[in-house]
Amino acid sequence: QVQFVESGGGLVQSGGSTRLSCAASGLAVSRNTMRWYRQAPGKERELVASINPFGTATYWKNSVEGRFTISRDNAKNTVYLQMNNLKPEDTAVYYCKSVTYDTWGQGTQVTVSS
Repeated sequence: QVQFVESGGGLVQSGGSTRLSCAASGLAVSRNTMRWYRQAPGKERELVASINPFGTATYWKNSVEGRFTISRDNAKNTVYLQMNNLKPEDTAVYYCKSVTYDTWGQGTQVTVSS
């Protein structure tokens, strides 16, 4: 059974940083394209970043490029999203997901105060 457990969110001041973690079970993150999504209040869920089995990262929002970094630790079977220079518009629930499986975790809330 594929499961994702996101963590690392919280209340962060504008300009601050935090690192989100996504612990996966039931699949190997090293062999799957993994994605981070976010959903802000009243908005649709949007794709933020992805990392493929070759380790190539793609950032799908111009607004996060240069500030967010997706990475993974194969030994821990965990995917990360390092978020720097956070802005109030980054406030959202963040989710990770594999491209292959239609399974979502519970998400982790990131709130950026101005």
